[in-house]
Order: sequence, then structure tokens, then C-alpha cells
Amino acid sequence: MAIRIYIDQGHNPAGVNAGAEGFGVREQDITYQVGQFLYNILTEDYRFSAKLSRPTPETTLGYNNTSSLRERVTQANNWPADYFISIHANASENPDINGSEVYVTESYTTAWYLALDVLAEIVRRVGTKYNGVFINPSLYVLRNTNMPAILVELGYITNYEDNQLMVEEPYQFAYGIYVGLLNYLGLPQILF
Repeated sequence: MAIRIYIDQGHNPAGVNAGAEGFGVREQDITYQVGQFLYNILTEDYRFSAKLSRPTPETTLGYNNTSSLRERVTQANNWPADYFISIHANASENPDINGSEVYVTESYTTAWYLALDVLAEIVRRVGTKYNGVFINPSLYVLRNTNMPAILVELGYITNYEDNQLMVEEPYQFAYGIYVGLLNYLGLPQILF
């Protein structure tokens, strides 16, 4: 039985629940691209089945922030997914703040251990700063999913170096998430 991964590409292309911007780059474009690459990688691996929250760049979920988040959770719960991975890019007022981090609802859970493996592999692969795994039980998509859920902040869109990495290496970020998932599950890599 294939392991079902729901890939939530954070934010909508415009309007409600649109993401952050930095240096003319939009978060929702980065999350769409990384999610699409992750979907392609998982689809080529017979051990997985994957679904995207935004199968096209124009896909818009919901009519406000809450309904947009609810729609993503509902799709994952109804499938039902085995794991939920939400992809985001962080932002800060301070352009010097940079690095990758992952959010979960609590420590020492399935999601927490998965987050550690995913973060380690992203940092190893793309060279972003290791900011750590953080506990945030208030995040809607983590709190309301019925399966282990992680929210990955790839890097800071407001930091020039992180921004350029996310623009130039979306495949490497996606592959990092994939290998982190394999490491967590104890599965060997299959060379494509």
C-alpha cells in the first residue's frame, strides 16, 4: 500500500491568503514550484502516492484565510493522507534573518521526528542555516489534520541569499523534503 503524502503549497496565487513577498518574488510561486517538484519526485517512487493542494499555479482555495486553510485540511483528511507537508517561505522585517525551520504541534511526536529529518536534509542539501524545529500548536493546518503534519519554512523570502536559493534551487528543496521523508521512514533512496 502506497504511503499517501498530502503536499500543501502554502498560500493562494492572489487575493485571499496570498503569501509574503521579497525582492519581487512571491511566496506562493516558490511554494507552488517546490510542491510540484516534490509531487513529481514522489509520483515516480512506487512507494508513495501524492496529492497537491494547488495542482495548477492558478488554483485558489477558499474565499478568505480561514476557508483557504480549512479546504487544505479537509482535502487531506478526506483522502485520507498518511502525512501532511505544508510548504512555506518565511518573512521578517529584518533582512538579515535567514534559515530554514519546521513547525509542529508538539515535541517527541511522529511529526516532530519527521520534521527533524526533513529539516536536516534541506539544510544539508541547499546550505541554508539550521534554525530548528519549533512547536506552534496554534497553526491551523497542523492543529486540524488527522495525520502527522509539518509546516516547512524553506527560507526567508526577505533575506536576499535565501530568496535566491529558493528561486534558483526549488528542485533541491523538494528533494531535501523527499530524502528527509525517506530517512524518517527508514526507506532507501531509489535513484531516478
